[in-house]
Amino acid sequence: MDEKLAIYGGTPVRSVKLPGPYPGASVYGKEEADAVTEVVMRKSPFRYYGVDVAGKARDFEKMFRERHARRHALACSSGTAALILGLIAVGVQPGDKVIVPANSFYATAGAVTMVGAVPIFCDIDHSMNIDPEALDRLIDPLVKAVVVVPILGNPCRMDALTAVCKKHGVFLIEDAAQSCGSSFRGKLSGTFGDVGTFSLQLNKIISSGEGGILIMDDDSYFERAARFHDQGSFREKSRLPELKDRPNQYLIGQNYRMSEVAAAIACEQLKKIDFIISRMRELKSRIKGAIRPELEEKGVEFRTIIDEAGDASSTIMMYFPSPEKAEAFHDALIAENVFCSHLYDRKPIYAAPSLLGQISAYQNRFPFSQLTGKDRVEYHMGMCPVAEDLLSRNVMIPLAPAFTDSDAEDIIRAVRKVANVILAE
Repeated sequence: MDEKLAIYGGTPVRSVKLPGPYPGASVYGKEEADAVTEVVMRKSPFRYYGVDVAGKARDFEKMFRERHARRHALACSSGTAALILGLIAVGVQPGDKVIVPANSFYATAGAVTMVGAVPIFCDIDHSMNIDPEALDRLIDPLVKAVVVVPILGNPCRMDALTAVCKKHGVFLIEDAAQSCGSSFRGKLSGTFGDVGTFSLQLNKIISSGEGGILIMDDDSYFERAARFHDQGSFREKSRLPELKDRPNQYLIGQNYRMSEVAAAIACEQLKKIDFIISRMRELKSRIKGAIRPELEEKGVEFRTIIDEAGDASSTIMMYFPSPEKAEAFHDALIAENVFCSHLYDRKPIYAAPSLLGQISAYQNRFPFSQLTGKDRVEYHMGMCPVAEDLLSRNVMIPLAPAFTDSDAEDIIRAVRKVANVILAE
């Protein structure tokens, strides 16, 4: 093998780029195609009525709630919609504070603002997930809920997080968008809190392109979420037979419904989730086991995995000695035709100009303008130093079940090749 790095004019390890790191979509096949065809041929892509409704959305909800051992599941249009519905379900109101991790996709904080609440950013630990000790110090009387996010397949420290939320009497919502199928001590992510939410977007472990689902046990939470997702209506009262015995929870809602086409794909994807995760675990164990000793000798740290047995293994994440080394390693590995990236452009969520400047769609800066005086919330760089440090030095290699053993060997060869040069400079 040519040891001159491709970025310096050498021959790359791979002649073609690795396939895209899209776990669920990478295993699409005849099953998904047939399921979509069935919906199309029935001429009924809307879940609640049509010529001949197949009931794919209800099937997906049933499969998902049974897998997660929760009383209710509600399919919806996106992971963002699922999170908004979860916040609505537990009664988060304008003027409330909701704590979110400093490391997450914009949607986690965006969903909080969409229900009129103000996001408060909590620092993370070496796992890239929210730090329970930092969370305990951050909760004040205005905090109504905490959203925890198991990042890229790595479960959160749910024992400590649930204890903190219980101590302070706040709701716990799990935004498990990136980590469907991960678990902590044998219990699936999304099943610890008052509500668990998931995404089916293209990058996710199972995918219908776009889509989401939320799970919960509480009947009133389910009814509120179901109403809000369907313009305030509740079309399936058979799912809550006792509804007639208590007042209806009428409210104005939005349209966050899942289509039968997306649900058809989601059903087939859920059937494949155990294979998807099992294969990614094989790949991660093989690749990480091969590269870890050499990289650690050169000063690279690997992200802490909270529960190795429960890791969905969608990503290998490393912290380099400096931001400059992380950038150099990233660029050199890309040149070898092995895909890698920096999580969230190496910045915490609040670094986004819209959040840092509290710029909303409203002239009076709602919802931020609700908190004044001593309760006023301002964001600034430096407020979550661990997140800012780790993110500045991160490089991640995404995995997909479609990767072959040969692909895994190419990743190992490319990482070693790049590390021998970049980390020696």
